[in-house]
Amino acid sequence: MRGGGIEKMQKLVIASGNAGKLGEIRHLLEPLGIEVLPQSAFNVVEAAEPYNTFVENALAKARHASKWSGVPALADDSGICVDALSGGPGVYSARYAGEPRSDERNNQKLVDALKSRANRKAHYYCIIVLVRHADDPQPVIADGAWHGEIILEPRGKGGFGYDPHFFLPDLGKTAAELPMAQKNQISHRGKALARLVESVREEIL
Repeated sequence: MRGGGIEKMQKLVIASGNAGKLGEIRHLLEPLGIEVLPQSAFNVVEAAEPYNTFVENALAKARHASKWSGVPALADDSGICVDALSGGPGVYSARYAGEPRSDERNNQKLVDALKSRANRKAHYYCIIVLVRHADDPQPVIADGAWHGEIILEPRGKGGFGYDPHFFLPDLGKTAAELPMAQKNQISHRGKALARLVESVREEIL
């Protein structure tokens, strides 16, 4: 997918201020030898996320970070989609219980909404977007999903977001009980990033 004499990427800004998300993405990109920096390293403030779809929000964040940092940018937009809530909270997952953002309050609101529901199936969904520059006409887009169900009592100390309540029947564990290396192999973000890396392998390796 390389075009216009583009040089291989040596530096990449991550359009996020979420420490948990940054840690996961850095861990996934570490083998590629690319310098991965948070947008805060360039004093880039968080972009607005006004859209109703993951892909529009991710693209807006990537373009914003690249514009103000001057380097290629990677952004993700992800959330938990619950069958019984018609796919909600979806793109509103991080702010499900309002501002300021709070994993604890978000999880409590989700548990309260599902207490009387028999169907607690859910999946994490992630869209990852890479732009080589702010006006890149060919952004690279990849997605991934991770299926499980919501349990009412939290389990595990790892991960972030809804991980302590996101139960994986095949493993008998929540996402918060998995080591990061294992989580990254099977998670929505891990799948999306692996697909994106494969799409632009020639540019970044």
